Amino acid sequence: MHVFRYTVDLIKHLETLQGETLGLVPTMGCLHAGHLSLVAQARAENDQVATTIFVNPKQFNNTEDLEKYPKTLQEDLSLLEEAGCDLVFCPEPDQVYPSDFDAKVSLGGVTRALEGASRPGHFDGVTTVVSLLFNLLRPHNAYFGQKDAQQLAVIQKMVKDLKYQVRIVGCPTARSADGLALSSRNTRLSEPQRAEALSLYQSLCWAEQQILTGNRDVVQMKEHMNQMIEEEPSTAVDYISFADPHLLEEIDIVQGETLVSLAVFVGPVRLIDNLLISPPQ
Repeated sequence: MHVFRYTVDLIKHLETLQGETLGLVPTMGCLHAGHLSLVAQARAENDQVATTIFVNPKQFNNTEDLEKYPKTLQEDLSLLEEAGCDLVFCPEPDQVYPSDFDAKVSLGGVTRALEGASRPGHFDGVTTVVSLLFNLLRPHNAYFGQKDAQQLAVIQKMVKDLKYQVRIVGCPTARSADGLALSSRNTRLSEPQRAEALSLYQSLCWAEQQILTGNRDVVQMKEHMNQMIEEEPSTAVDYISFADPHLLEEIDIVQGETLVSLAVFVGPVRLIDNLLISPPQ
């Protein structure tokens, strides 16, 4: 497995891969089984697999959150080598954003709700860094998890609008046996907080059952989900959303496929999760 810290070395290596398909898995490190499932899918579909490990400062609107983001580079590299990754790009920030960097990729409507409303500027940071990575690595396929459903929708819209020649592959959310969505942020939860965090998935499953059995009243379902989650002593709901899965526009009545998503503080740790739910016809 080749590991690159400098852009110039990465580019030289990529020039030797002519004619081979490249699958890209962008990450911010602190890898878990969810990331590795993306690598596994990329491994199955491409000649070469590249993973990036870069804690992107431009997508954090909270400096404290950036500073606390876990960094486990050596463990990550070992996991990627075991998973059959071919190359890893793990640059310092100045390799991605040199001192004279003065560009931004910014999208409109799809970035404004949910995470975009709660974390101003977040998606400008995401689209800017992903655009840079696409330009550097020129992947044929790029893999993103459904857990970050809005991020996936934003990247798909960016690729469509800017006509990037890359296929975006959305991969299922990886969960622990008790249903908690795998996340690097889970490492910051105490044992009691982790137990409380199960309320996120439990509320989503409740909503799914309601929709599958005929409930269409979004207001009533949101209220009940909020109650389920905030019964826990350390939880505070940031948002609960029922939205069109492509435009991310909020709905009042469930009529078709619906993205039910939420963001919740469990103690100081902000977690997100979602389910894509289709009512019976």
